[in-house]
Amino acid sequence: MTLATTSLRVRLPLWRARLLVILLLLWFVALLVRALYLQVLNNDFLREKGDARYSRVIELSAHRGMITDRHGDPLAISTPVESIWASPQDVELKPGKARELAKLLSVSNAEIEKNLADVNKEFVYLKRGLSPEQAKKVMDLAIPGVFLQRGYRRYYPAGEVTAHILGFTNVDDIGQEGVELTYQNWLAGQTGSRRVIKDRVGHIIEDVESVKTPQEGRNLTLSIDRRIQYLAYRELKAAVEANKAKAGAIVVLDARSGEILALANLPTYNPNNRAKLDRNSTRNRSITDIFEPGSTMKPITVAAALETGKFKPSSMIDTAPGRFSIGAATIHDAHPNGMLSVAQVIQKSSNVGAAKIALTLEPEYLSQTFTKLGFGQLPHSGFPGEASGKVRPYKTWRPIEQATMSYGHGISVSVLQLARAYTVFASAGELKPLSLVKLEDDPAGERVFSPSTAKEVRTMLEMAVQPGGTALKANTVGYRVAGKTGTAHKQENHGYAANRYIASFVGFAPASAPRLVIAVMVDEPNAGQYYGGAVAAPVFSSVMGGALRMLSVPPDAPTNNTLLPNDVSDVQEEV
Repeated sequence: MTLATTSLRVRLPLWRARLLVILLLLWFVALLVRALYLQVLNNDFLREKGDARYSRVIELSAHRGMITDRHGDPLAISTPVESIWASPQDVELKPGKARELAKLLSVSNAEIEKNLADVNKEFVYLKRGLSPEQAKKVMDLAIPGVFLQRGYRRYYPAGEVTAHILGFTNVDDIGQEGVELTYQNWLAGQTGSRRVIKDRVGHIIEDVESVKTPQEGRNLTLSIDRRIQYLAYRELKAAVEANKAKAGAIVVLDARSGEILALANLPTYNPNNRAKLDRNSTRNRSITDIFEPGSTMKPITVAAALETGKFKPSSMIDTAPGRFSIGAATIHDAHPNGMLSVAQVIQKSSNVGAAKIALTLEPEYLSQTFTKLGFGQLPHSGFPGEASGKVRPYKTWRPIEQATMSYGHGISVSVLQLARAYTVFASAGELKPLSLVKLEDDPAGERVFSPSTAKEVRTMLEMAVQPGGTALKANTVGYRVAGKTGTAHKQENHGYAANRYIASFVGFAPASAPRLVIAVMVDEPNAGQYYGGAVAAPVFSSVMGGALRMLSVPPDAPTNNTLLPNDVSDVQEEV
């Protein structure tokens, strides 16, 4: 062995070799411990990292319950729609694909870039409510990180005809107005979810598990009759347009059950296209707006007086010379009369007669009568935003206020409240509870007047639509009608406007066995006529006649029973 070979031999110290071996062993032990910790003791970490890239929990929308009318005809249904969403941290969007995506979604490139700007987000919507065909075109672009989610969109077959009854849902299918809001929990159901594995382009390659099963919403059957609803809407619309009115409202009730068969308002809106909604159109005037009912209150005042036993239908009231002073105020009749019976006070719609009758009653008793009829109280119909109306505390009444309330001034009600109040005359003196859902049996009402009083007032209301009355235009071919007109100045700046009116009519038929109660209100008619008998009564006649025939209600009068005036001057009216 040469010297050179010997010099190449390097001998490490024994302690250094041992240290190196120990360090290597410790490193392997650390790796084993780490692997054991991650894969056995704490494997959630790796699973979460893997899931963040490939696993998704998809929300499964619950099918919202259908709303139908009383005969099962659909009023609100849910149709499948798709939503496009993205995970910004996973999106790989080339310029050419970005332009195609923006075009398909009908949005700008800038909006897409804004939605995808925050890469820390895992979920952002790019577009909601697409048709399945549109969504398929988007997914055919095969953009990584862009996904599809199934949902539902509400559709209303009757459109603006039933808008104020049904309301509408928002983009998340949550009720915002009307029945959709009131019965949100009933209709909505509960969403579900499932976990899936997706590849880089968003295709589901494995269905891992069902996390939560969706619970479908329940169907809802309303008391509404779609045929009568359309009829009421059509006739109200025609009247509002013909009279150049600001607005209008109509309510049709089943006199026996209190079910709401139709409810319509104008202006209205199309719930299927809500791009330009405004509060003036979406307001459900029948239940939210209150107004002074005018002479439609007179039958209630007379009924309260008959109940005391102080008056009979034949009792005479001196209304001459057509005016009546109480302190500094004077009440006027539109047409002066002399001695009138209580029945004629209703027929001729005498303010003086009603005022004199009211002043013989105790304020507390009259106030209690108003309360029993639901005035100043919520009607509990099932609609959101119900108005309770206004009835001042009786202890504050002055004589003039008690007198004017007898003919509907100084008291405010909604159209729905007015229609309900007249169920006491259409029945045997019972106030019927309102229902917006279909009932199987007729509910018991609350006794307000005796059967004899209700019958006597019903006869007076029939006189109001006969010659000499204020509502000849409310007559309906083949049916006896009972009802009352109302014409009132609108309130303005703590007083009354000189030339702004609300025309109304409320009544029922057939008078021999009442089946329907209808209340009509026309706000600010501006085409020359403003009396309730000339503006609102014809709407009542058209809707009542058509509805009774739809319901196959037998006639109780000859077909030549209608007696229309030759002109408006022949109609007795009140203001």
